Amino acid sequence: MPIGLIVMKWSSRLGAQILDKYPKEIQITDETLMQIYASHEYGGEGGIVSFFVRSLNITSFYAGPEKSIYVILLLNLEEDPDEYEDALINGSRLILKNLQNDSYKAMIPSIFQRISAYPKYNDEQKLSIIFNDEINRLIINRLREEGVFSKSELKIWLKDVYRGWVIDIDTILLDLIKKDIIKESSVKGTMSEMIFLLNDLIMLRRPPIELYNDPVQKGLPEQFIDDYRKQIKNFFEQYTPNEKDNLKILEIILDPEVYLVLKLLRKNMASRNMLEKLKARGVDDIDETLKKLYEAKMINVFQDKSQTEYYSLISDFYIGKIYPKYILNNIIQQYGVKSKSNEVLLEYLNVLQNNHSKH
Repeated sequence: MPIGLIVMKWSSRLGAQILDKYPKEIQITDETLMQIYASHEYGGEGGIVSFFVRSLNITSFYAGPEKSIYVILLLNLEEDPDEYEDALINGSRLILKNLQNDSYKAMIPSIFQRISAYPKYNDEQKLSIIFNDEINRLIINRLREEGVFSKSELKIWLKDVYRGWVIDIDTILLDLIKKDIIKESSVKGTMSEMIFLLNDLIMLRRPPIELYNDPVQKGLPEQFIDDYRKQIKNFFEQYTPNEKDNLKILEIILDPEVYLVLKLLRKNMASRNMLEKLKARGVDDIDETLKKLYEAKMINVFQDKSQTEYYSLISDFYIGKIYPKYILNNIIQQYGVKSKSNEVLLEYLNVLQNNHSKH
């Protein structure tokens, strides 16, 4: 597990300044901070570097000269920095977004917790962290409309959105490329590489079918069956998928403690005693995790005459990659109005065919 997280700012007048760190007791020398600065300064642009300094294994994210902010992850010597890279990038963007009024400081413990847990994240969690990131979301939503645009156009657009500041474009795109959501390719006749939407993300709530079909087998007393099924039906009769709701659920999936509770409730109805056992696995505040799930309208609780409580999943969630079949109509429309060159559109068709013929 990582040792700690440090947020540093560099200025030519004051040098390295530690803005915040977690946990508070971790120590790092001025000499080491200077080495971190020098390692990034050599490249000049924002991005990630990893290196060893004596007994320290360091991975550092640099936001670029506009901000001069460094987010530094201290690892144990045996840990692989590559396993934490994507989570450090996403956590750093969240810090940068909340620099004003130091509002990021309250987020540092949970950001560190997410980064630490990232190597053990499953596909659901890794896709969640991608779409939960604001820059990734902007890129995906625009590609849903256009399908393809140039890398240079993307860079200009993001700089405009973020008022002149944006981190290294290659760092931004790397995780989307690794997760097969986009593909970067050169096209004859274009000055810049093109970015293609390869796979879209689908996100929506879904009924907990196994629990619905056999609630007694899953631990719910028979007297509550009809009420439980009615609650599920009532919820989905009124449910309409939307991005705001999706983002609310993604926060739950990315909260390690809440996610442990959710995973248990996906398999069984849980009594309070069952939930208390999760404390041994790192769920420190059972009431707070249940509150988050309840406020997200994912669970309900039933209580029998002996005051025994049964926590039950009312709505589950799914996130996954899908073939963007709708984009074919987009390509036809762009061909008709000549908004993209024939070479670009033909390459996009080839990219889609080559990728999806493998599956």
